[in-house]
Amino acid sequence: MVGFSPTSQELVCDGVPLSAIAAAEGTPVYVYSAALLRQRYRDITAGFGDYPHRVHYALKANSTLALARLLRELGSGADANSIWEIELARKAGFTPDDIVFTGVGKSDAELACAVPLGLKAINVESAGELDRVEALARKAGVVARVAIRVNPDIDAKSHPHISTGLKINKFGVPVDEAGRLLEGLAARPALKLVAVHMHVGSQMTSLDPVRAAAARLAGFARQAQEAGIALEYLDAGGGLGISYDGGQVPSADRYAAALVDEIRATHLPIVIEPGRSIVGPAAVLLAQVVDVKGRTASSDFAIIDAGMTELMRPALYNGFHRIEPVRPRAGALRQYEIAGPVCESTDIVGRDRTLPPLAAGDLVAIHDTGAYGSAMASNYNRRPLPAEVLVDDGTWRVIRKRQTIDDMLAQEEP
Repeated sequence: MVGFSPTSQELVCDGVPLSAIAAAEGTPVYVYSAALLRQRYRDITAGFGDYPHRVHYALKANSTLALARLLRELGSGADANSIWEIELARKAGFTPDDIVFTGVGKSDAELACAVPLGLKAINVESAGELDRVEALARKAGVVARVAIRVNPDIDAKSHPHISTGLKINKFGVPVDEAGRLLEGLAARPALKLVAVHMHVGSQMTSLDPVRAAAARLAGFARQAQEAGIALEYLDAGGGLGISYDGGQVPSADRYAAALVDEIRATHLPIVIEPGRSIVGPAAVLLAQVVDVKGRTASSDFAIIDAGMTELMRPALYNGFHRIEPVRPRAGALRQYEIAGPVCESTDIVGRDRTLPPLAAGDLVAIHDTGAYGSAMASNYNRRPLPAEVLVDDGTWRVIRKRQTIDDMLAQEEP
């Protein structure tokens, strides 16, 4: 077994006691399992069998440099949502033709940097963005490789804050407009249409929207062929969910099969952009209980030293994360409200959790925090960004030092 598992005494990561990491590096601290990250990447790519495909890891989920490098070593490409993620990817060893550039609001300055790089594709979100890319390509004397991101008006059936494929969402080009753009691209020599792209949402736990989007992609491939455009691949985005609460989610095999079933007839390679499904379960956030105080007759508050500044998902999406003591105490189970230290009433990491007895000084592990954890952390209340640790082959190392107040103030003038 790889990842996080209990022994008779405490929770460990690939055999390394989490208490030892906390003792050395303090809390809060993110702990990643390299073995589990590798396994989850390989499971996804293996699901496609011999069908041509490429995984482009979505850096928005977690762009810590060491993790990006690890994925590049596994053979992944990169999906970047800003020019700064592109620069991070290049520092991690990805070449421009390994990188797709996604994002609904790419500024002129970002596009001016991106167009001359020769990226695998710029996934354009509107007719206006396509015009801006074309003008920059002509000015630079290059042909820009582009993919049209189509908004297919498909409900991902996930939280509305992470839905991206409905007509009312800000993402992509509406279906009818996308068809018109396809028809005119053959006459625009500064642009090369290499793909059609769709991403209908995140944390999908049903394959129905995956199949529907893939079928739409296949239809656009035929439309492009009729317009005299030979696409290089179809980009099916990401969005495969993980099991935060122990419920059933589609396996990597079933996810890949759903895409291949709909796209196979086009004979085009498939590109996917998973993030959460690779890195999400590969981390815990370790925190220390700093106080326990009464809440109701049957429950207590357990105040911990990690909150919405380290893990925004519970406050932002009402996201659920399993929480357990690293070294469980003996005694009757008790109901706790696991609360963070930030001066906001929304700073609740876990509501109404039934756990072994907790006391000040105890360590707790917040599970499945590899995605949208450290990537969304902030300095609210002037709290420093937490340290990050990677466990690999029985040893561990710090991959991101804990931020200091001097780090925070380095760019400020008195």
